[in-house]
Amino acid sequence: MPPATPRCLRCATPTGLVLDGCGRCRVRPWPLAATRVGSDYAFPWDALVRDLKFHAMLHRAEPLAGLLTQRIREAGAADVDLVTALPLHASRLRARGYNQAWLIARRVARELTLPAVPDLLIRWRTTAPQTDLDEAQRQRNVAGAFMPAPAQAARIRGRRVALVDDVTTTGATACAAAQALLEAGAASVTLWAAVRTP
Repeated sequence: MPPATPRCLRCATPTGLVLDGCGRCRVRPWPLAATRVGSDYAFPWDALVRDLKFHAMLHRAEPLAGLLTQRIREAGAADVDLVTALPLHASRLRARGYNQAWLIARRVARELTLPAVPDLLIRWRTTAPQTDLDEAQRQRNVAGAFMPAPAQAARIRGRRVALVDDVTTTGATACAAAQALLEAGAASVTLWAAVRTP
């Protein structure tokens, strides 16, 4: 396992120091209570993410979940009530056949003995891929793309939710999902991502 990188506790930007809110987080609204990541998007973790996400190598979720679980334990940051994953839109889920974030989420939850719920959120509209968009475009692209699952409303209210993703970059997608959970009454939302891009 690589050594932990000092990061901002709010957005997980590498800072050289562990900070409870970097300069950027202090000047912008940030619906996430905290962000924990396993590693930077670099070898070998980047290859594992690509294998999992694009080549259906489902066993790659295990080491990614292991790394993320280790980082969460090191930070003493498992103070959540339940774990869920960033959902895919139904059309993307049908095409891929699985949600890579959920594969990681359920393993992390199992290791931390936390309940895992796959369907707290619905990604109710399709969005363009975020890869080639700048931060402002990413925020506009995913704004309002998520809603709480009606059947799960009682499970969300008053709960501290960990939202798991495979990769985070600007946090735009996680923030849009977090906003939907908070509007449904979640007490807080923390992002747990396997890797973070620079």
